[in-house]
Amino acid sequence: MKVSKLAANLVGSEIVKIGNEVNDMKANGAEIANLTIGDLDSNLYPIPQLLKDEIAKAYEENQTNYPPANGLLSLRKSVSNYLQNDWNLNYSTDEILITAGARPIIYAIYKSIVDPGDKVIYPIPSWNNNHYCYLTSATEIAVKTTAENNFLPTAEDLKPHVKGAVLLSLCSPLNPTGTMFTKNQLTEICDLIIAENESRTEDEKPLYLIYDQIYCNLTFDNEHVDPVNINPKMKEFTIYVDGISKCLAATGVRVGWGFGPQIIVDKMKALLTHVGAWAPKPEQVATAKFYENSSNISDFVEIFKDNLQTSLEVLHNGIQQMKNDGLPVESIKAMGAMYLTIELNYLGKKTSDGQMIQNSTDLVFYLIKEGGVALVPFSAFGAEKSEMWFRASVGGVSKEEIVNMLPKLQNALEKLT
Repeated sequence: MKVSKLAANLVGSEIVKIGNEVNDMKANGAEIANLTIGDLDSNLYPIPQLLKDEIAKAYEENQTNYPPANGLLSLRKSVSNYLQNDWNLNYSTDEILITAGARPIIYAIYKSIVDPGDKVIYPIPSWNNNHYCYLTSATEIAVKTTAENNFLPTAEDLKPHVKGAVLLSLCSPLNPTGTMFTKNQLTEICDLIIAENESRTEDEKPLYLIYDQIYCNLTFDNEHVDPVNINPKMKEFTIYVDGISKCLAATGVRVGWGFGPQIIVDKMKALLTHVGAWAPKPEQVATAKFYENSSNISDFVEIFKDNLQTSLEVLHNGIQQMKNDGLPVESIKAMGAMYLTIELNYLGKKTSDGQMIQNSTDLVFYLIKEGGVALVPFSAFGAEKSEMWFRASVGGVSKEEIVNMLPKLQNALEKLT
C-alpha cells in the first residue's frame, strides 16, 4: 500500500522502541529498572490531591463538552496571573494558548513560523527537534554541544548559523541532560538573537526563539532563567512552552500552554482549530482552580522535587563510585528536571559471548538483559550512535530500585572486556 512520502520516511521514537522491549520483558517476569521514559510513576508521584478533587468535581458537574479552541478563559486568566506573580512575565489572556500538553504547542510553533527549506537551529542533544524539522520540511542546523558546557549550546556555538535562520529551539532545564542555562550563557544568546534581528529588513522573517521551560519549577540548587526577564527586547521574538505535565507530575492529565507574541500565538490558535489538540475541559477547569493560588504549586513542588533530587543524587553518587573504582564512566550532576546524564565508555568492548559493543544502542540492550537497567542513548536525541552518553530518567522508579540496580549495573559493566 502506498503512503505519503512524509509517512514513508517518518522515523519512530527510539525511546518508545526501547521502552516497549523493557515492558515486554517485565511482563515476562524480568526485574528491570526502567530509566527510559520521561514519565512519572503515578503511584510514587501522584498528582496533587486538590487537582485530583477538582478534576473529579468538574466531571460530576458535567463539564464534558468542547472547551474553546484556545483554552478556557478561566485557565488563561489563572496562567496569566501565575506568570506575572511567579515569574515576572506579563502576558495577557490573548497571548496564551492552552493545549493537550506541550507537544501541540511545539508543533504549532514550527508550523506557524517555518516554511519548507527555512533554517531551524537546535542543539544536540535535544528532544524531538529533528522530528519537528522533518514534519515541517525545514533545513535543520543541528549544533553539537559538549560535556564541558553541560551539553548546552553557547552563543559562540550558535553564531555561525543564525544568518537567515527563522527559528532557534532551546530548552532549560534540558531534556535529556538535566542541565540548565546560567544567566550569562542565556544573556549572550539573547544578545546574539537581538543583534541578528536588528540586522534584518522588514521583509525578512525574524529569528524566533522557542523556549521550552516545561521543567522550570523542577530546579535544585540553580535559578531558572528565561529570555524576556534577561532582556525585554526578547518578548517580540520568544515563544514559551510550559504546562503542568512535569511540575505537577501530571503527564497524563494533558494540560499545557504556550505564550508569546500575539501575531504568532493567533496563528497557532488558528492552526490547532483544525487539529483539535485542546486539553480536556474538566482538566482545564480543575487546573484553573488549582492555579488560582500559587501556594498550591509551590507546596506540591517543594516535596516533589526534593524526592526527585534524592533519587538523582543516589544515581549520580553510584556512578561516581564506579568511576572511583576504575570503571570508564562519568555523570553530570543534575541541576533540574528528572534526568541524569551518564557516560558509559564501553565502545568496542566485548560481552562474555564475544559480541562487540559497536554503538550506544548495543550497550543499551546489553544492559537491559545483563544489568537490569534500561537507559536511553543520546542517539535518540540526535547524537551519533558512537557517542556513549545516555539519559537516565528517575521519575518511574523508586530510590530503593535505584539502590538495588546499581550493583547489577556495575557487575554487567565489569563483564565487558
